Amino acid sequence: MTIKPSADTGLTWSKSSYSSNEGPECVEVAVSADNVHVRDSKNQQSSQLAFGQAEWSAFISYAADRD
Repeated sequence: MTIKPSADTGLTWSKSSYSSNEGPECVEVAVSADNVHVRDSKNQQSSQLAFGQAEWSAFISYAADRD
């Protein structure tokens, strides 16, 4: 995982379907050729996290098992 400044890089961001405008937990993700980027949708200019494809797949698998 890397932490990157959130400069607009032309990424297409998608907001979680579980996020709402009223709740405090709002995340957005964007996929690039090498990484999956995650940011706070209420603070889009803040830093973002970038995960490699293997790291993201492991997280999704883990999260799915917790549901």
